Amino acid sequence: MIRTPSRPVRVGVALVGVAGALSLAGCGATTAADTGSAQTDAGTTDAGSGSSSSGGYADGTYTAEGSYATPESVETVTVTLTIADDTVTDVEVTGDPQARESEQYQSQFIGGITDEVVGKSLDDVSVSRVSGSSLTSGGFMQAVELIKAEAAA
Repeated sequence: MIRTPSRPVRVGVALVGVAGALSLAGCGATTAADTGSAQTDAGTTDAGSGSSSSGGYADGTYTAEGSYATPESVETVTVTLTIADDTVTDVEVTGDPQARESEQYQSQFIGGITDEVVGKSLDDVSVSRVSGSSLTSGGFMQAVELIKAEAAA
């Protein structure tokens, strides 16, 4: 007879995985700022001239990865935000779901996130549930925090 670990053991293992992913998240995040350039809305490249918006974030396009735990696995999402004048002008989220259920929820999240964040100040971006998906929001917000740190002028 094959014994599978109990739910508390699976959850514990998933949380350990998330803790490890969180500790490494800053190491793997890449943004346009890492390469010394940022793409602006006009499609031109600002080669690290330090052009800053009216507030605390440099205009540009930034990408970071966030992770979150589900009962079955640890999932990741890659978030790309375009910022102009401290406002999110575009968002793109891509997922790499490990489970069928995660694929469904990530798809729902991706389908609804634009309406939640585009047009908002970067400091005001805060989502907890988007289109029925609540766990994906945790990975998204983790990536947003990394982007805020990179874009800080």
